Amino acid sequence: MKTIMFNDNDLKQIADRGSEVEVVTSQMRYFAEGFPFLKLEKAARIGDGIVSLTEEEADRKAALYDEYVADMGLSVLKFVPASGAASRMFKSLFSFLESGKTDSSVEEFFEKLEDFAFYRSLKRLLLIDGIDIKKADRKQIAEYYLTDKGLGYGSLPKGLLEFHRSEPVSRTPLEEHLVEAVQYARSGGTAVLHFTVSPEHRDKFEKLVVERLPFYESAFETKFYVSFSEQHPATDTISVNPDNTPFREGNNSLLFRPAGHGALLANLAELDADLIFIKNIDNVVPDSLKPVTVQYKKVIAAVLIEFQHRIFAYQKQLEEGATPFLLEELEEFYREELGTIPPEGFGDWSAEIKADYFRTKLNRPIRVCGMVKNEGEPGGGPFWAKNADGSTSLQVVESAQVDLNDEKQKAIWVTATHFNPVDLVVAIKDAKGNTFQLDDFRDPKTGFISSKSKDGKELKAQELPGLWNGSMSDWNTVFVEVPLITFNPVKTVNDLLRPQHQ
Repeated sequence: MKTIMFNDNDLKQIADRGSEVEVVTSQMRYFAEGFPFLKLEKAARIGDGIVSLTEEEADRKAALYDEYVADMGLSVLKFVPASGAASRMFKSLFSFLESGKTDSSVEEFFEKLEDFAFYRSLKRLLLIDGIDIKKADRKQIAEYYLTDKGLGYGSLPKGLLEFHRSEPVSRTPLEEHLVEAVQYARSGGTAVLHFTVSPEHRDKFEKLVVERLPFYESAFETKFYVSFSEQHPATDTISVNPDNTPFREGNNSLLFRPAGHGALLANLAELDADLIFIKNIDNVVPDSLKPVTVQYKKVIAAVLIEFQHRIFAYQKQLEEGATPFLLEELEEFYREELGTIPPEGFGDWSAEIKADYFRTKLNRPIRVCGMVKNEGEPGGGPFWAKNADGSTSLQVVESAQVDLNDEKQKAIWVTATHFNPVDLVVAIKDAKGNTFQLDDFRDPKTGFISSKSKDGKELKAQELPGLWNGSMSDWNTVFVEVPLITFNPVKTVNDLLRPQHQ
């Protein structure tokens, strides 16, 4: 590829964003050369990469989690990516508002309007302007629902929309996460939550917390600490023209764009807790369905605590001496329980090299990921994949990372039995309590390129390795099957009519 020459203004712009020229240059290289595909070895299955627990085992793990947190004095935090507008939820409604075009989803929306949690708020706003919702035409209702003339939901993030009926007021996803946190992310009467938000929405999130927190603190006898952060500008990636030259704005400046949820690795690294639960903003349910979700959050956290205890113990043993028996035990531990098969020829390595290998493998962040049975949802799943060092390990893999034109790879991809619902708990501190440098365990070659446009011009954008796939590719990883009922995302507004959200 040709050397990219940035002018003095470009260099100043890059520096002002907190980034480095070398990083931006590497992004340009990926545009020109593309990202290499991940090589799948096989899909992870029950008994072969995915742990499945009986009801009795799950009950026991959940009870043990409460004991671990209390006895060990663990600090617990819930991390919720909540950036971006919810406009994609209303694609059909926007089309109806703009052109009158209708379809089955639009018809269902209006026919079942009273079943939505936001109905009372919408009715009140229409009434303020002298409009009876029962007599309003559909265009008026859509306008008051989507635009700033009323609720303005078309430009708000999912976290601030009324999802579920409750008293005294309907709950937003942000509030449902607060209620959930009380039940599995509370320690010593305190629940700590961190939301990543877009800069343009941050004040609205903060306002909602100020307004509603006193009620929840009183109702649940819990002290909440809620904090927010935004994607760091330094993590934005440069955009290019179709010919891979830098895309420039009208004032000749470079165009940088937010780099997907992989950019949140920097936000995660700034958190201080022994255990961090990660869950998407829209995967929430009313109180009647929370017990199963809460139980399995405790289950995967207990699994993590137990694995972390064993890892710390093995590290101590290695410090005392790498005996042949210990090295054999470690190899079995990684092959059978931590989903990592050493490189070919590992058996011929010297004891000293094997010991160094396991010292490196043990000294990594840990994640335990819930996996649900695949019932056709788009997105990533659990696989065994080949790594650059020749090892094979468990990975959360997105379709963009796989060469689906390769028949063998496609054949493996379609055999996946489970799906990644973004339901995980992580530990990002080492045995001495120091936070790992999370960038050291990221695979920079697992980003991807997408086509976008700006001011009518085509461009190519780049996303960083996803938070729960490429950004965590070199973490100690365990997959645990969790019930499908724990996965209830809201992709379109009519998803809120499903029984799980009523």
